[in-house]
Amino acid sequence: MNLKYKEKVYVELDKMLAVRIVEPVEEFDWVSPMVVHNKKNKGEIRICVDFRKLNDSYVHDPFPTLFTDGVLENVGGQETYSFTDGFSGYH
Repeated sequence: MNLKYKEKVYVELDKMLAVRIVEPVEEFDWVSPMVVHNKKNKGEIRICVDFRKLNDSYVHDPFPTLFTDGVLENVGGQETYSFTDGFSGYH
């Protein structure tokens, strides 16, 4: 990491940790590298993530999630259907 960004990166990471956007992990083999960009007018930074390393180590799902039109084709005209809310865990 460029040393001129180091302090700003720690400030941004502390903000993200506080609101649980990111979490500390011990398994660093699959962690993706950060990419730091300057924001245009304010002297602030934007932290991005390069997900290529994560994608390379990811176990790919042989049954990928359907696109919306595929789901609608399957449930259209049916009397009932259900779904899982991945955020709250309710069905």
